Amino acid sequence: MFIIVLITAANKKEASRIAAKLLKEKLVACVNVVGKISSFFWWQGKIDNAGEYLLLVKSKKGKFASIVKLVKSLHSYETPEIIAVPVIAGEKKYLGWIDESLG
Repeated sequence: MFIIVLITAANKKEASRIAAKLLKEKLVACVNVVGKISSFFWWQGKIDNAGEYLLLVKSKKGKFASIVKLVKSLHSYETPEIIAVPVIAGEKKYLGWIDESLG
């Protein structure tokens, strides 16, 4: 199953470092870094907000546990956002490229 993993990072440098390592380890086929976004969230019992960068990561479900482990090892947050959503459909050649890129 193909997935898109959403990861937020504190800054562009952290987002780029995570993206590069995920690609180098062949855990993902592609990472889009979107920034700067405004995030609003509950943290330690109160509403907080931060400027962040969003990584949109294209991969497969079987790689998710390894993605989580790697991201947590590089991330500055105590509780980083790392969530996967299923790809329910996609252009055949693009999905094939993801498969090919992941080996």
